[in-house]
Amino acid sequence: MFSPGSRYAKETTYTVQTKRGVVTATTIPLPRQPQLLGFHRRLEGERLDYIATRHLSDPTAFYRLCDVSGTIAPDALAARELVGVPVTGT
Repeated sequence: MFSPGSRYAKETTYTVQTKRGVVTATTIPLPRQPQLLGFHRRLEGERLDYIATRHLSDPTAFYRLCDVSGTIAPDALAARELVGVPVTGT
């Protein structure tokens, strides 16, 4: 259901029968609050995957920027001037 690199890849999935058919679902755990290292001031047009690459060495780790910044949606974080950066390894 999730790509192998996803933070949800090891979560248990289950099947749900709905009126429209069968759906595979999973329970997504709430993220733990990572430790804040500091803030990155976004430049105009700077995308979250670039910021994640610069600070976390992984463009797909933008969700960690969301977690430490207290946002669920990347679009909400992309609208902010300051983006929280977590301590590496948290």
